[in-house]
Amino acid sequence: MQDLLIVGAGPAGLSAAIYAARAGMSFTILEQMAPGGQAATTHHIENYPGFADGIGGVDLAMAMQAQAQNLGAVFAYEPVEKMELTGREKKIITAQNTYTSRAVILAMGAQPRTLGLPGEEALRGRGVSYCATCDGFFFKGKRTVIIGGGDTALQDAQYLSNLCENVTILHRRNEFRAAKRLQDKARALSNVTMMTPYVPVSIEQKEGMVSGLIAEHVETKEQKRIDCNGIFIAAGYLPQNEMVKGQVTLTEAGYIQTDAKKRTNLPGVYAIGDISTTPLRQVVTACADGAVAVASAEQYLSED
Repeated sequence: MQDLLIVGAGPAGLSAAIYAARAGMSFTILEQMAPGGQAATTHHIENYPGFADGIGGVDLAMAMQAQAQNLGAVFAYEPVEKMELTGREKKIITAQNTYTSRAVILAMGAQPRTLGLPGEEALRGRGVSYCATCDGFFFKGKRTVIIGGGDTALQDAQYLSNLCENVTILHRRNEFRAAKRLQDKARALSNVTMMTPYVPVSIEQKEGMVSGLIAEHVETKEQKRIDCNGIFIAAGYLPQNEMVKGQVTLTEAGYIQTDAKKRTNLPGVYAIGDISTTPLRQVVTACADGAVAVASAEQYLSED
């Protein structure tokens, strides 16, 4: 039985692996695909400290993996099929093996909710984004569209209004779900336009980059073309929580409930990164989560 198992090799899991290795723990980090998580799908990351010219998401993930391996981290690329977390001995079961440990760090992440629009997947990272904070800088002085009507969409509009020439908020209803104060702030911005009730129909491209969005009025079915360089989809995220439902406490939105030390309701079980409750989902905060969780696990193991 090992000290620790880490499930997921995004930035949070990789950071946890680095700290666990330096702490001398026996552990395995399990990942079903390549390391990097959502960060690896980001073409260029400019807000991670230490890289004056930014760094590619894949490059950052590979560097973090190499650092963890150089410290002795063991990676197992096996899809997890089942987790048993409630007992003192934790079990992670894959198609190939059953792993046991005294502590587990859950870092399975969350996937952005896509809309399935024609052109959406092909133009992801080429004008289509799911994170204004991550990618807004690339659209400085350009025209952008935000699709959504919740708090995130309205907060994104405020953020992008400081960077972009024009921001259009597209929402399928006349009323927004966002807090009234956020709506009031967005409406007060001179370069923010609200289009309701409209739904996106398709994304247009020119030379492999976003060039426009076709939107349709929900009631009249009239279609309009919006000239834009960037489209930010604020439709929420889907936490990858399927295998821990009924074991750890989840929020109403499906994220794993954690405290400041990244502890869940189960002794010896921690959650970090995008799958956990956190005020900000960024690479740098995910890495911090990994360090905090390992420190918490160390304390738990010393007292167990």
